[in-house]
Amino acid sequence: MARKPTAFPRSAQMRSIRKKDTKPEVAVRKLVHALGYRFRLHRSDIPGTPDLAFIRARKAIFVHGCFWHQHRGCRWAKLPRARPEYWLPKLARNQERDVANLKRLKRLGWKALVIWECEVAVPAAAQKKIESFLSGNGRILPR
Repeated sequence: MARKPTAFPRSAQMRSIRKKDTKPEVAVRKLVHALGYRFRLHRSDIPGTPDLAFIRARKAIFVHGCFWHQHRGCRWAKLPRARPEYWLPKLARNQERDVANLKRLKRLGWKALVIWECEVAVPAAAQKKIESFLSGNGRILPR
């Protein structure tokens, strides 16, 4: 049976975008696992519900989509031309929530790393950034 077209095809498309298990997130998980680290996924008891949580080390990794979290200077973070009255506040709220979650984590004694979707496209650079963060050779904050 043919599917009935929706009145708002863009809405249907956006609804189909997943929150968990995205391609960049799975790529980071495979990379971290291959480095020998073990982690917990999407711990809701930790501020921001990090994608990867290293409980004993009190470290968290967030894998952010460049569009949804508006990665500055990234070509994938372009603002939509359609319905800016909807999208601008929505994307701004995402950024504000990210900053608030990182501050809450810091107050609780956690260290956090943000890996951007575009960084995952270059696995060697992402691996170096993750290794540096997890090995304790300094704290890497989001750009």
